[in-house]
Amino acid sequence: MTDNDHKHSHEHKHRKSVINRLSRIEGHIRGVKQMAIEDRDCSDILLQIAAVRKALDNTAKLILEDHLETCLVDAVHQGNEQEVLEDIKRALKNFNL
Repeated sequence: MTDNDHKHSHEHKHRKSVINRLSRIEGHIRGVKQMAIEDRDCSDILLQIAAVRKALDNTAKLILEDHLETCLVDAVHQGNEQEVLEDIKRALKNFNL
């Protein structure tokens, strides 16, 4: 495990939904790739890419919600809130949420 890997000792209530969403996104990406292979219209491909980006953003928001509801609360109970806050700040720097 690297320094950025964390073993969670609590259950994430949205875990199954996140995995399902990522599976659908994975299939959608394959479909967009196939559209490019088939030389489909650029505007159609761009529209599908926008849909994938929105799906990824919504999945990220669900993961953030889960993190706030479980990881952060758990960290406060264990006295590790500063570490978790720093982790989330680092993660949020990469998003335009």
